[in-house]
Amino acid sequence: MTYIQKRRYYWKFFIVIFALLCICIFFVSTLGVAKISFAEAYRILLRNVPLIGRYISIDDIKESKKLIILNIRFPRILLSALVGMALAGAGAVFQGIFKNPMADPYVLGVSSGAAFGATIAIIFGLEEIFIGFRAITVMAFVGAILATLTVYNLSKIGSKTPIVTLLLAGIALSFLLSSLISLLMTFHREQVERIVFWTMGSFSAASWKHVRIAAPIILIGCIFFTMFGRDLNVMLMGEETAKSLGIEVERIKKVLLVAASIVAASAVSVSGIIGFVGLVIPHIGRLIIGPDHRVLIPFTLISGAIFMVVADTLARILIPPAEIPVGVITSLVGAPFFIYLLYKNKKQNSMG
Repeated sequence: MTYIQKRRYYWKFFIVIFALLCICIFFVSTLGVAKISFAEAYRILLRNVPLIGRYISIDDIKESKKLIILNIRFPRILLSALVGMALAGAGAVFQGIFKNPMADPYVLGVSSGAAFGATIAIIFGLEEIFIGFRAITVMAFVGAILATLTVYNLSKIGSKTPIVTLLLAGIALSFLLSSLISLLMTFHREQVERIVFWTMGSFSAASWKHVRIAAPIILIGCIFFTMFGRDLNVMLMGEETAKSLGIEVERIKKVLLVAASIVAASAVSVSGIIGFVGLVIPHIGRLIIGPDHRVLIPFTLISGAIFMVVADTLARILIPPAEIPVGVITSLVGAPFFIYLLYKNKKQNSMG
């Protein structure tokens, strides 16, 4: 297959999976405790699309249904798609930087930092609003960023940042913060349920405010990831080879680490801790489309969005009117896949 044929194939492929994402978003908007038909949900959503909306009449649809679709379900679905993109994209970038298929967005202490920040906000009853958001969201974002900066500064040696040291610092800080969270929960038992629910991940509090604050950071970050596909491909060949080809390895590592950490922190701050997305989706991408980051990253972003939308839909419809934390759903899928990867890796090593 020639280069031009490959490009055409990939463009067609991405158009198909993007269309699948759009269909998925429209379809799951009809699912929930309130019975709203696909036709009604479709008309309500199209009514708010510029240019097209003027030709769609929804006068015969109840106001309560319009409210449920536009103010409850749709922002939640969009937020879950954004978070899926963020975690999957950051996972692909971390795995590319570390040259480690087991890396995910939380290796730098992003999740534990966010959890610690949210725990502080919950325990001290910080329900104040900052720039239109609850303090829990703000504290989670700040905690995630501070944890990432701490790990980076601990592992930095001169002008270089060794990958192994970075991973070890991230693991050490994660254990420390997890221990502090457990200690705080011991002394504040009345808040344990709220803390545990947040650390399992949920979109139950999703609103348009969350979408407006998360969307610019996540979308800009994801576009930024796609610009470094070629560099990540070259870095996989080895740092010395990359340097000989004109790649500024240390600078690119720093830039991508910061960008991926900010994107992951933005996602975690509005959703809580959702595991395995950044691990599983990039692997599925490699199995389907190959290791080329120029196409792997875009595929991972869209696939992550689809995966998270489906997972959150299952979380809210499996046992109505109760809701399962979405982190439980992703772990039920991700953990067996992780075990499969370990088994496959073990089998390959034993054959080698």
